[in-house]
Amino acid sequence: MKFVSTRNSENIVDFERVVLDCMAGDGGLYIPQDLSDLRKYLLYMNERTSFANIAGTLTSAWIKDEFSPIICEAIATGAFTFEPKVRKLSDKLFTLELFHTPTGSHKDFGISYLVNCLETVLTMNGGNAVFLDYTVGELGASLARAIRGKKNLKAVLLYPKGRIRGLVEEDYIWNGGNVLPVEIDGTEADCQRIVREIFASRELVQKFHLTVANTANIGRLMPQTFFYPYAFSRLKNQVNGDIFYAMPCGNYSNLVAGLYSWRLSLPVNGFICPSTDEIKQDLSGNCEIMDSIVPFEKREPADPASPSNLERLEEIFSSYSMMLKHFVYPSEVSDEEAEKSCRELFMEYNVYADKSTARAYAAAKAKAEMTAEDDATVVLVMRDHPALSSEYIRHAIGEAPEMPARIKEALAPVELKKPLLREASEVVDLIKGFIS
Repeated sequence: MKFVSTRNSENIVDFERVVLDCMAGDGGLYIPQDLSDLRKYLLYMNERTSFANIAGTLTSAWIKDEFSPIICEAIATGAFTFEPKVRKLSDKLFTLELFHTPTGSHKDFGISYLVNCLETVLTMNGGNAVFLDYTVGELGASLARAIRGKKNLKAVLLYPKGRIRGLVEEDYIWNGGNVLPVEIDGTEADCQRIVREIFASRELVQKFHLTVANTANIGRLMPQTFFYPYAFSRLKNQVNGDIFYAMPCGNYSNLVAGLYSWRLSLPVNGFICPSTDEIKQDLSGNCEIMDSIVPFEKREPADPASPSNLERLEEIFSSYSMMLKHFVYPSEVSDEEAEKSCRELFMEYNVYADKSTARAYAAAKAKAEMTAEDDATVVLVMRDHPALSSEYIRHAIGEAPEMPARIKEALAPVELKKPLLREASEVVDLIKGFIS
């Protein structure tokens, strides 16, 4: 498989290049140039097929020109020592739980896969790479865990003052580990600004082999396409009608990944999501993207610090506009409707739902007439462990789920006891001192 930039279809690169040099020089985001029909693989899978096996098979089918099937299987097996869970709530409602991971976040899937891909590439071809990311949540703990013991990878993690979480001293680069944590005397916006400034210098990016672990890197987004074949493998012998996925939008990565799965010929009939400022229903009830009126060439470069996959979604819409107007179903959801859905999920199914999940369920209920006509099954995508949203759930239903020990560790505050930094130049100097 080859990849192209959203802003230049002639900017064609291979998988190795796209994960190492994740930001297209023309300001766009990398996307698959073409997605093959993988129906023969998808229909062969069943409830006994592990998530790692699905990931290895699809990886091999995608990038067979670069990696052998054995290497692809090794990447997936190393990355996925955990897997999603599909739960049946009723004959027509299932959940796809993506939070059975080390940090309780769906991000663990993409980060672990990306790390194992990069380590494989660098081991085979030589060299090293450095992740440069800002974080206030689980990304830092997830990345630190994933690169632990890796010989060719390091991570520079920027945190706002007092917000470091989930790191252990053994992972620090000055103790022989792979992580260089940096505490910024400022806010999240300051951390993002510094990341942007550093990535704006191609000289620095190339000198330190910088990349990112967020979904600006297509290697982080690609494994999210495995979620839907996995869910289908569990559903194929249980349901007879159409299948719709109801999901939170977030930064649109799961929606884009779902649409890539559809382009791979996965049997799916649509994606239901709450409306956002960018994705709404037009007067005819069809999906429209509000940013589409601004040409790509007149936009700022894609953001390496806080990516949105809206541009990737727009590219899909431009290629399949007529189909997707009747394939993505946004629905307006109020805060009151979300809270009501949160209570309903708990009372009817004993499911704790964070605000994003509750909004997705409310959107699915708003489309109940459409799905009932097709005798459809709805799969509710739950991205993160509900314990990460305890305050919202307690407010909505009067109690909150217990937080597993592994998530407590990922959120445990850390005191760095190092000087605070303020500017990109100071971060660059620090990188120079620790990373050759």
